[in-house]
Amino acid sequence: MTGVLVTGGTGKTGSALVRLLRGRGVPVRVASRTPAAGDPDAVRFEWDDPATYQAALRGADRVFLVPPVNSVDPMPLVGPFLAEARRLGIRRVVLLGSAIVLPGAMSALELAAHVRDQPGGIVLRASGFMQNFLSPHPLGERIRRHGEIRTATHTGRVGWIDARDIAAAASALLSDPGAEHGDRSDYLLTGPKAFSYQEAAAIITAHARRPVHVVQVNAGELAAEYRAAGMPAEFARALAAVEEGIGAGREDRVSTAVLDLTGRPPRTFTEFVKEHAATWTDNGRS
Repeated sequence: MTGVLVTGGTGKTGSALVRLLRGRGVPVRVASRTPAAGDPDAVRFEWDDPATYQAALRGADRVFLVPPVNSVDPMPLVGPFLAEARRLGIRRVVLLGSAIVLPGAMSALELAAHVRDQPGGIVLRASGFMQNFLSPHPLGERIRRHGEIRTATHTGRVGWIDARDIAAAASALLSDPGAEHGDRSDYLLTGPKAFSYQEAAAIITAHARRPVHVVQVNAGELAAEYRAAGMPAEFARALAAVEEGIGAGREDRVSTAVLDLTGRPPRTFTEFVKEHAATWTDNGRS
């Protein structure tokens, strides 16, 4: 198959990307831990099982790479995968990276550098996902159940982005293997505006008709809550520490990359909230 291997193909961004690529007539192989029985182009893929790498890659010429989730050290697994991709002649690798670098997670920066060194390697550094405000993410689940956002960011802002806009940017880079995108190998992907949790709470309150308030906590309290939600301890601590960086203004930035790549601006948070308003009206009693 000459086409695109989408790792994380059933996730928030991967599933949207699969729909976009197939809508353009691009052959797609959907890689996931549990491939859909009704999809002949679905393939089993697990980062913890290197034996699945070759079968997933063989015949593809482009890859959308979603590294292992909840990990501060992806290189031990992704490094061998990239080596296999190079051996099999993959022509383009697009990495779903993060604009927000976890403290102490130098491996993520190393991974981005390795992808840029691949033939046709491109890194998408995506800001925080708007989908985090929805269940089952801990942030979205707390809004739904308790009408509150617990944060250590104070009034710090983030250029939150809809995962579907990330997928649209990736689709523009992966649809045509021969397309030229200049010399760029790195894109910062954000929504059209950076905003704080206080601003987010006000927008949800206004459009979902559900009062949402913000509670300030410290990073230690937040890490404990993430661990209680099932996150590994090291990742929970790093994620909580990110909030302190947001509070210091490190993530208050926006870019035009989605518009540049797709020809249309990214969705606003207000548009996102209006679309999903009903998801916050259930307070968890069902």
